[in-house]
Amino acid sequence: MPKQITIKEILDNNTPLEKRFIKDLSQLEIIVKLLKESNYRIVLTQGVWDLLHIGHAAYLEKAKSYGDILIVGVESDALTKKRKGPSRPVVPEKERVGIVSHLRSVDILVMQNNLNDLDALRKVIKPDVYIMSKTTKDLNKSRIEQIKKYCKEVIALEPQATTSTTARVRTLMIEGAQKLTDEIKKLTDDFINRI
Repeated sequence: MPKQITIKEILDNNTPLEKRFIKDLSQLEIIVKLLKESNYRIVLTQGVWDLLHIGHAAYLEKAKSYGDILIVGVESDALTKKRKGPSRPVVPEKERVGIVSHLRSVDILVMQNNLNDLDALRKVIKPDVYIMSKTTKDLNKSRIEQIKKYCKEVIALEPQATTSTTARVRTLMIEGAQKLTDEIKKLTDDFINRI
């Protein structure tokens, strides 16, 4: 088992990703227990964090404002494909973890990879505050009640920017399709002119 990270290391902005990215849920449970015993208010949020943009950064900063320690769950590639379709994520999980780790508001990262239990991290962490986006597809009273079983408080934030990863991906796909169409038309016209 890797050496246990200390509270001092978690709070230090210079602690490298290797120490803040907790891969083992039993180790994460121990760390969270120590933090809670030291009276730190734990905030948890989860997401894909694909094609990171200003809205993501502002969302994570706002999430951190609700407590002392922000734990960010990053959805694995497999979970993202299951939830968002075969063309996602655009950025692989290892790279997404690395990018998110550079945001000052993020204290601890963990991979969310349980395809059968989306509450797995909430069950382990039992955060003081769980932050979710009001744009979450399955956001309804029943789902919030389910989440509250593992969290003291659930807060649904408004989007922090008008930027949307899905909209950006859609635009890139449309632009790519248009360029392909234009190229095919040019080749077809050239072929017809040669005949």
